[in-house]
Amino acid sequence: MLLGLSLGTWLLLSVMVAFTIGGIGFWLAARKSGQFDDVEGIKYRMLDDGALDIEEEENKDDKKVQKK
Repeated sequence: MLLGLSLGTWLLLSVMVAFTIGGIGFWLAARKSGQFDDVEGIKYRMLDDGALDIEEEENKDDKKVQKK
């Protein structure tokens, strides 16, 4: 017994510290890659019906056909 704690307690504490450090590491990596930059915009893009995107793709296809 080290400092009055059993081996199982030390094992549990070490696993808890490892998970905490891992979680903080994942959070820092996600923050660095920009995943939290635009948290509000995704809900508006989800509601967008995409009609403008479809029209733009059709215009690109028409331009490709005209070039040939």
